[in-house]
Amino acid sequence: MLRQFVKGKVYVFIDAENVFYSQRTLGWKFSYAKLIDYLKKECGNDMKCFIYKGVDEFNTGQRKFLDMLEINGYIVRTKVVKKIKDHEGGYRWKNNLDMELAFEMDDIKEKYDTAVLLSGDSDFAVPIDRIKKAGKRIIIMSTRGHISKELLERAKYIDLRKLKDEISQ
Repeated sequence: MLRQFVKGKVYVFIDAENVFYSQRTLGWKFSYAKLIDYLKKECGNDMKCFIYKGVDEFNTGQRKFLDMLEINGYIVRTKVVKKIKDHEGGYRWKNNLDMELAFEMDDIKEKYDTAVLLSGDSDFAVPIDRIKKAGKRIIIMSTRGHISKELLERAKYIDLRKLKDEISQ
């Protein structure tokens, strides 16, 4: 399915936080091993796949997840999550790498012909405009309820529901 929309060298950028919430909505989980195999099959073996993930440095289970990603060929970008005190006296976790993803996607655009973004966040509208202006193709993979209208207006959209058989655990 993806193959028909890509051309040339493909780089994939995954917003792990956005994908996490998409999986909740879908009611099924991705196999990241199956996902990268699917991407290689559709985009070619020289495809590069970046994933951006906030991490709790004290969570050993998370370390195992990151190790699994690296073993499977993902290029992992991380940042330690922040624990922020809220107005009710509790804490919430701040876990966002949108800026890092956007800057890298734009900074290295000379290295790819097609960018595939797994996110539906409207924060990516401006970087997408910049990348398209440079003559690059953009494909967005997300799911209804997690895809902004700004992204739908700017790029080819593939609903992750259509890939369940290919990428689910």
